[in-house]
Amino acid sequence: MKEGPIRIAVVGGGAAGMMAAAKALSLGADVTLYEKNDRMGRKLAITGKGRCNLTNNCTSEEFLQNVPTNPRFLYSAYHHFTAQDTMAYFEELGVPLKTERGNRVFPVSDRAFDIVDALERQVKGHVVHRRVTGLVTENGRVCGVTAGGKTVSYDAVIVCTGGLSYPRTGSDGDGFRFAESLGLEVVPARPSLVPMESPDGFCAAMQGLSLKNVALRVEREDGKTVYTDFGEMMFTHFGVTGPMILSASSMIPDLAPGKYRLLLDLKPALSEKELDHRILSDFSKNQNRDFSNALGALLPAKMIPVVVARSGIAPTKKVNAVTKEERRALVALLKGFSVRLSGFRSIDEAIITKGGVSVKELNPKTMACKTIPGLFFAGEVIDVDAYTGGFNLQIAFSTAVCAAEGACSSLS
Repeated sequence: MKEGPIRIAVVGGGAAGMMAAAKALSLGADVTLYEKNDRMGRKLAITGKGRCNLTNNCTSEEFLQNVPTNPRFLYSAYHHFTAQDTMAYFEELGVPLKTERGNRVFPVSDRAFDIVDALERQVKGHVVHRRVTGLVTENGRVCGVTAGGKTVSYDAVIVCTGGLSYPRTGSDGDGFRFAESLGLEVVPARPSLVPMESPDGFCAAMQGLSLKNVALRVEREDGKTVYTDFGEMMFTHFGVTGPMILSASSMIPDLAPGKYRLLLDLKPALSEKELDHRILSDFSKNQNRDFSNALGALLPAKMIPVVVARSGIAPTKKVNAVTKEERRALVALLKGFSVRLSGFRSIDEAIITKGGVSVKELNPKTMACKTIPGLFFAGEVIDVDAYTGGFNLQIAFSTAVCAAEGACSSLS
C-alpha cells in the first residue's frame, strides 16, 4: 500500500486529458497535466463548428451501434460513464446543455469554449505547458516521463495525446510513438470522418451547395452496399463533405479510385411513381418552357444544369414534348444520383483518426496496459472511433474516467 497520494502524470490536455486529470484529482491523486500547447482543449474548442457537440443523448445500444471500430471494447467503459453521466457532469459544472436533432448535445450558449473553460477550472494549478518526449520505465513498469529534458517520477501515467487529425491543434502522433517505443501494437493511423474526393467535375460546378433530407448509399464496385444514411451533405471543389459523408468515410477501408461510389436519393419521401407524378405536375405548369427552365420547383438552382446535362434530355426541349421514357430516366437520376469517389482528403482535414493503440493491449475496464504496469491510455490515441454526432467525445470522456480510476487504484 502506497503512503500518501498517488502521483499521476496525464499527457495531453484535450478532452480526454482534462477529464482524466479532473477525475483523478477528485479521487485525491497528486496530478500533473502536461500540455505542449499554450492552452488546453484546442481541438475541443473547434468541434461542432465551434459549438461543441459533446455527447449524444442516446441509449447504450444506440451508442455502441454508432461505433464501427471495436465497439465491444467500449462496452464496460461506456456503461460506467454514459452520455447521461457526461451531461450531468457538465451541468453540475454550470454549463446548461440542450439536445438537438439526432440527439446531439450542445451547450445552450453554442460556445465550445464553455466546455473547455469548465474542464480547465477543474485542473487549474495542475497544468504544466511542456511537451513530454518520452515515458520512463523501470523493471518493466512505467515510473515517469521525460519533459523539458528532465525526468520526473510518477506512480502512473495516463496517455491522452489524441491521434493525427487536426495536427495544428497538437495531435501529431506522440502517443503512438510512446506505445511503439514500449513494444505495444499500434494499428496504423488513417483519416476517418473525413471529406472525400471525386473525379466528377459536376461537384466543383455545385461547390457550396448543401443538400438536406437526402438519402445516401455507398456502393462498392461489385454492387454491394456498405453504408446507408439520411441527412445532410455538401458539394465542394474537390468532391463531397458534410455529416453523412464524414460518417460514410469511416466505413470505407480503402478508397481506391473507382472502387466505391455514392448514390443519392434526392427525393427520398417520394416513390418513383409519386416522383413521376410530381414531375408531370411541374411540367404542366411550365408546358411551354424549355426543359432547363422547368425544374426550379424541384431542384436547387446550382443543381439544375448538372441534372439537365446528366438526364439526356435536350435543355431546349419543350417539357410538353418530353417522353415517358425520358421522364423515367429523369426519375432514375433523381432517385440514384451517382457520385464517383477517388480518395480521402488528407488527415489534416479529418475530424478523428482511425487506428491507434490496439485494444488487445488494454484492459477494457481500466484502460490499463496489460503488459506494462502504471501505464494507461484514453481517448483518440486508442484504436476506437465512431460516427459524427458527439460519439467520439463521449468515447474520450468514458475512457478518461476509467483510466483515472484505474490509475488511482493501481497501487492500492
